[in-house]
Amino acid sequence: MTQTGARLRVFAAAACFSTGGALFKLATLTGWQVAGLRGGIAAFAVLALIPEARKAWTWRATLVGVAYAVTTILFVQANKLTTSASAVFLQDSSPVFILLLAPWLLKERPRREDLVFLGVAAVGMACLLGAGGAPQRTATNPTLGNALAAVSALTFALTMMGYRWLSVRAGGSSGAVAAAAVSGNVLAFFFCLPFALPLGTVSLTDWAIVVWLGVVQLGAGYAVLARAVPYLPALEVSLLLLLEPVLNPIWTWIVHREQPGSWTVVGGAIILAATAVKAAYDAHREA
Repeated sequence: MTQTGARLRVFAAAACFSTGGALFKLATLTGWQVAGLRGGIAAFAVLALIPEARKAWTWRATLVGVAYAVTTILFVQANKLTTSASAVFLQDSSPVFILLLAPWLLKERPRREDLVFLGVAAVGMACLLGAGGAPQRTATNPTLGNALAAVSALTFALTMMGYRWLSVRAGGSSGAVAAAAVSGNVLAFFFCLPFALPLGTVSLTDWAIVVWLGVVQLGAGYAVLARAVPYLPALEVSLLLLLEPVLNPIWTWIVHREQPGSWTVVGGAIILAATAVKAAYDAHREA
């Protein structure tokens, strides 16, 4: 696969991921129930979409799966508590943590221009963390939700670096990355289960939502992402995935008319602008 093809797959994954925010809020189930059911369904979906995952399980895949499971649980809970825009912008500030941690964990050294991006993105992240805002129908505790989303940015960075680590050790195979996604979804299901029971009566709408979240938003999303990760550096993958925060608030506004606060818009705009400039600069260097 060419790097261009890999980048297009990452964009497709980001489009799948972006449908989550609006649907998390549309479901009447609790955050624990959504995260757990979504994880259980997604595990089967990834196994069906990427057969290599059935034979690629290792203790390393499970280790990366722990970071993945924590990320998915935190992100669902954050979306239930704060605006979809705040949650996704904060989680997708993960390149900040990758730049800080990749030199030690992956031996991938940042360039000088990466450090400039780090500083600008950190300013955007600070705006998001300080956004807070008054509670509203779809964001009942913005401060706590923002804090959970910020932690999910760290665990998402660890997940992306873990995927890169697995793919390098597996010689570029997508099976190892998919196995980690399966492990993470299974772990998320079992961790959430005690907090999700009893389910009570679940409407057809809620079942349709969790099936979409499991099969399309996570299953298909991570299936195409797993096939792209071996061909791109961890930092570039996380940057390309920033298409998700562009689309996510749009779907949430269409479905819920949710209005992000002014500082959320400012912080998100800073992160997206910095990412766009960096992506254009990197493309120019490769030309």
